Amino acid sequence: MDKNTDVVVIGGGYAGVTAANRLAQRADVTVTLINPRPDFVERIRLHQLVGGSNDAVVDYAEVLAGNIRLVVDSVATIDAAGRGVELTGGSTVGYDYLIYAVGSGSAEPDVPGAAEFAHPIATLEEARRLRPAVDAAPATAPVTVVGSGPTGIETAAELAEEGRAVTLVCGEELGPYLHPRGRRAVARTLAELGVTVVEGPGARVAAVTRDAVRLDDGRELPSRVTVWAAGFGVPDLAARSGLTTDAVGRLLTDETLTSVDDPRIVAAGDAAAPAGAPFRMSCQAAGQLGSRAARTVLSRIAGERPAPLKVRFAGQCMSLGRRTGFFQFASMDDRANPLYLGGRPGAKLKEIVCRATVKQLVNEARKGAPRAERDKAPATAGQTA
Repeated sequence: MDKNTDVVVIGGGYAGVTAANRLAQRADVTVTLINPRPDFVERIRLHQLVGGSNDAVVDYAEVLAGNIRLVVDSVATIDAAGRGVELTGGSTVGYDYLIYAVGSGSAEPDVPGAAEFAHPIATLEEARRLRPAVDAAPATAPVTVVGSGPTGIETAAELAEEGRAVTLVCGEELGPYLHPRGRRAVARTLAELGVTVVEGPGARVAAVTRDAVRLDDGRELPSRVTVWAAGFGVPDLAARSGLTTDAVGRLLTDETLTSVDDPRIVAAGDAAAPAGAPFRMSCQAAGQLGSRAARTVLSRIAGERPAPLKVRFAGQCMSLGRRTGFFQFASMDDRANPLYLGGRPGAKLKEIVCRATVKQLVNEARKGAPRAERDKAPATAGQTA
C-alpha cells in the first residue's frame, strides 16, 4: 500500500490556511499545519480590535479542514537535508514537502525611541497590547499614528471616530499607492473625522519619546500614545535555517514558488519572494499564493512540471471608521487608476471583502475530510512560526 505524502505548512494565516485546505482535499496527502496561535487571525481587522469593534480572531474549526492536523507551536529551525522542522516545544515534525507561509509582522524600527515608546500593530498580540494603552489614556490625550499605508490610515480613522485626537504622520505622502484622485478623497474623509495629517518634506519621524514624536524638520508633536504602522518585516526563519532569502528575509523562489535551494520547499504569502520580485503584502495576494503553492506541491507529487505563478489584483480597500470606507480600483498588475468608491458604499464593500475572505476559507475547509483529532501543544505567545 502506497504511503501518503506528508506536507507540513508553517504558518496559519491567509496563505497557509488556503494551501492547507487545498491539499487536504486529496486523500493521498496528509497535512500538518504549524502555527503559534490556536486561532486564525483576521489581520485585516486588527485596527478594529484596537478600536474595540471586533476581536479579529476566528476558530480554526471554522476555517481549517477537519483532516488537517493543527500543531500549536513555533518552528525553531528547518532541517532541509533531513526533511524535518524542529519546534520550540522540543519535538520534530517530518515532511515530504514543506510550505513556508510564515507571513509578516512589524518591521524593526530604526528610529531612536520607537522600539521603546511606540506601539506596533502588525500582529494580534501587538494589537491586544495597544488596546488597553489607548483605553488608559484620557479621551483628550493626543494619539499619533506613524505610517502612510492602509494600516496607519485605518487605525487613525478608527481611533478618531472614537473621539480621539489623532495625528497621522505620513512622511512624504499620504497613501503612496493611491491614485491622486483617491488620495484626495481619503484626505477629505480623514479631515472630516478630525485626523490631522502630517506629510511632505521634513515629515519623517526622527525620534520617539515617552510623550512626543519629533520630526526631521524639528517639529515636535505631543503624543500620549504613539502607534507604529510604518511597514512590515518577515521572520528570519528561512535565513536561520540556511535557505536563500532576499534582502529583507523573504524566501527566494522561482516562478512556481519553489525554493531556489530545495524542490521540496515551497513558499506562499508575505514571506515569499517569487523570482526575486515579491508582491505587495496583502491577503489579496496571500490567497492566490497559497492556492498556487498547493498546486505546485501536487504537481511535484504527480511528477509534473508546476505551472508558473500568476497573481491578479483588483485594487485596495480600506475602512475609514465604521461608517465610511474606500476602495481604490487598480489594473490587474496592481497599478492604481482614477476610479474609486468611497463613503458608505465603500464601507459596505470593505465589510463584504472582509467577510468573503473568511467565507472562502470556510468553503474550502468543508471540501476536506471529516475532522481528525488535533495535536495542540502549548502556544508560544508573540512568536511567529
